[in-house]
Amino acid sequence: MEMINIALPKGRLGEAVYARFKAAGYPCPAIEEENRKLIFENPAAGVRYFWVKPSDVAIYVERGAADIGVAGRDILLEYAPDVYELADLGLGKCRMCVAAKKDFRDDLDRTLRVATKFPHIAARYYSARSRQIDIIKLNGSIEIAPILGLSDVIVDIVETGKTLLENDLEPRETIVPISARLIANKVSYKFKHEQISRLCEKTAPAETIR
Repeated sequence: MEMINIALPKGRLGEAVYARFKAAGYPCPAIEEENRKLIFENPAAGVRYFWVKPSDVAIYVERGAADIGVAGRDILLEYAPDVYELADLGLGKCRMCVAAKKDFRDDLDRTLRVATKFPHIAARYYSARSRQIDIIKLNGSIEIAPILGLSDVIVDIVETGKTLLENDLEPRETIVPISARLIANKVSYKFKHEQISRLCEKTAPAETIR
């Protein structure tokens, strides 16, 4: 049996995804052992898993190093990789939001300063509203940008909102809901269509399969 190469995002989401795949009949005992390995395979189940940084999953899939993978919708919207989006796994649910200090009031006469890890998502959102913005690309600690006066608002992923609250910020607008998506390499989907479709049907809620 030809194996399906699966890119899993490191961290809690990847562990939840693996548990879903395992329950669907695609186990790989070695992945559950205490070790520092990054690649695991189970020829009997026809799968080879490997751990990668969440933001890199789509690159591995797009370039064909992985046949399928699991990436957050935020990554797909931000980088627009040339892959097939097969299903919403319903895991890792959160939302992309605009957040600001509680006392912030937007002055439409001046350019809005937006700090974010997701410049393309932010640019499209404000462009659709004809709002002129200055994007400040950051890689971490987005929440402190408005506090230190670096930005007026932030565009970031919000799960519970606790971090915002602890930093005297609040979500103002929801841009888009986010969840984990099963994606496939376009060539792999053609040549391993039966295997990939079967895995998709077993692991994703039926109503979310595209």
